[in-house]
Amino acid sequence: MTQEQMLDQYIGEKGTPEREEYEAEVRKALDDYRIGEAIKAERKRQGLTQEQLGERMGVRKAQVSKIENGKSPAYSSILRAFKALGAKTASIDLGEMGKVALW
Repeated sequence: MTQEQMLDQYIGEKGTPEREEYEAEVRKALDDYRIGEAIKAERKRQGLTQEQLGERMGVRKAQVSKIENGKSPAYSSILRAFKALGAKTASIDLGEMGKVALW
């Protein structure tokens, strides 16, 4: 069974509300992961620990970990992380994964 056949059988065929919802959730999870990876890479590039970034953001280390691991970060937390890292632009280059525009 191909992945497409499995999705058709267990989630629903393309174009159905169930399949559209599933695919939207997958896209969001991937976006959250990519943003978290960008934040983690920049934090490490700057030689910061999660605790130090958290201090700059005004949050605890656990919140930084949650953001970096793509655990449904709030948009406001993402913005605070980028600002705490000194991001001056509205987009972050994720290399092969493309660019993420935030503002």
